[in-house]
Amino acid sequence: MKLRDLAHARTGDKGNTLNVSVICYDARDYERLRRALSVERVKAHLSDVVRGDVVRYELPKLAAFNFVLGQALGGGVTRSLALDAHGKSLSSALLSLEIPDAGER
Repeated sequence: MKLRDLAHARTGDKGNTLNVSVICYDARDYERLRRALSVERVKAHLSDVVRGDVVRYELPKLAAFNFVLGQALGGGVTRSLALDAHGKSLSSALLSLEIPDAGER
């Protein structure tokens, strides 16, 4: 199952830093995603683009996570030569992450 089946994403960018919020459709999936969306796994999934640190903030009362991705925008949206290499494209890439079945880890 893909992350997009369990959550949606919102993004924002500032300079070369990208902010991606992942929000569960159903709060009951929060724990499952907390286990599946480790910093290491998110960074590995986006390793072709994200060159800096990845920081995860947990927002359990909102059933959401906020990821801050450093050095992720090719120098910044207005400086990058990449086509549409900013928030919406990267959030879509993150939502393609395969999520283990509820019983798997």
